[in-house]
Amino acid sequence: METNNEIRLRLRFYKDVQGNTETIRQKFLNFKENCTEDCHLKIKHNHIWMNMPEAKKEYWSPHLHLELEPKENNETHIRGLFGPEPTLWTLFMFLHFIVAGIFIIFSAIAYSNYVLKTSATMDLIVMALMVIVWFILYFVAKQIRFRGNGQMNELEAKFFKILES
Repeated sequence: METNNEIRLRLRFYKDVQGNTETIRQKFLNFKENCTEDCHLKIKHNHIWMNMPEAKKEYWSPHLHLELEPKENNETHIRGLFGPEPTLWTLFMFLHFIVAGIFIIFSAIAYSNYVLKTSATMDLIVMALMVIVWFILYFVAKQIRFRGNGQMNELEAKFFKILES
């Protein structure tokens, strides 16, 4: 999967495969029982989470969430979503909400200072800093995704290996 030209931080893919949903799910269950050191699998109904094994896991290690959807003609539609570890994703979302909240608060204060015809310079500076912080968060997330590209390719290769089995 080519990731360098993507703007999105969480990469998605879609794949249609021959076989019903239960057959595909069973392939993942068989892999989970036989190859525990290769990949950590968590399976719940038609959702499968693939993680790197604990020995290879870093803070930037990606995980792969697969959703199996039945189609007609004995086919299964697979939706794949690569993402960071949920705790790291939660931290980034929390930081984004903090930055957005500060931006909104200071924009309201700047507006009221403008209406009262007082200086709003400090408020505008804080708002500009929040925009800069938001861009910094975006580029940090891009860097984390870049560092996880190798492991993302490993997870994708294991996914295709399981489908071919």
